[in-house]
Amino acid sequence: MKKVLILGVNGFIGHHLSKRILATTDWHVYGMDMNTDRISDLLAHERMHFFEGDITVNKEWVEYHVKKCDVILPLVAIATPSTYVKAPLRVFELDFEANLPIVRSAAKYGKHLVFPSTSEVYGMCHDEEFDPENSELICGPINKPRWIYSNAKQLMDRVIWGYGMEGLNFTLFRPFNWIGAGLDSIHTPKEGSSRVVTQFFGHIVRGENISLVDGGHQKRAFTDIDDGIDALMKIIENKNGAATGKIYNIGNPVNNYSIRELADMMMALAPQYPEYADGAAKVRIVETTSGAYYGDGYQDVKNRVPKITNTCEELGWKPTTSMADALKKIFDAYRGQVAEARALVS
Repeated sequence: MKKVLILGVNGFIGHHLSKRILATTDWHVYGMDMNTDRISDLLAHERMHFFEGDITVNKEWVEYHVKKCDVILPLVAIATPSTYVKAPLRVFELDFEANLPIVRSAAKYGKHLVFPSTSEVYGMCHDEEFDPENSELICGPINKPRWIYSNAKQLMDRVIWGYGMEGLNFTLFRPFNWIGAGLDSIHTPKEGSSRVVTQFFGHIVRGENISLVDGGHQKRAFTDIDDGIDALMKIIENKNGAATGKIYNIGNPVNNYSIRELADMMMALAPQYPEYADGAAKVRIVETTSGAYYGDGYQDVKNRVPKITNTCEELGWKPTTSMADALKKIFDAYRGQVAEARALVS
């Protein structure tokens, strides 16, 4: 009966993971977050132990629970590109500095640290598939603050690897564009405030134009959240120690589409739902530049495909959800929130 500590339990990965743990295992979840909107239906569960707090403030609570629990997942991070460009110091302070004491506590108390790296660490890698053991990690110049997230995460990966050389039981996982219900708020109309699928979905719901940055030719490999959680559950279980000391890409190479193709797929799907049809009819797909959309400090990655050979072989896992099904699940999940989202246009 594992005790799993999830910091950022109300976040996208945190709430999906908690729901899966409580539904399919006898494990206990100890969770901290500043909000509860995504986990409100879990709070009464007998194996859900929630504390409302902030990892930068409630440090004693965090260390106590690192010591108490078996598996530690520090999921608190800023992961929106607009913030990388506009507030790079905030990204470094939260994603690296605030998480470093948690990593050190996991090492101190001999816990299994399951840490979220990111597909962004590969930067502008030129490989056709990004290999966690061999691909070069390539970032742009210092005057492009977009790369601070990639660099902060890469440095944390290296620090954790260093602790692993001294005995830390760790697993690094790199999500490749995980998508699903609850990714971001669809009620935030501000440009660049959320990740691309939610951004486009919000525009469709509100009947606003979809902006394609630099033509939308950049490609991403999208992964359904349930496939991602399947892999995470196997990492947490860590049967026979298979995941110890490993770095895993968790993504779906088959679902590799350009941002323009994503917009077209979502626009084709929306009219099939009475709730979204009116909004979608008002949407036009327009082009903009990265400078106008994000600011001068932005650079993009043309392609980002994960090599998942070791993930599949060592964890006995494979992604199974098609892009069409992943998008349909998102459209299905928000059918009851359309009126609320539309009201924010005014």
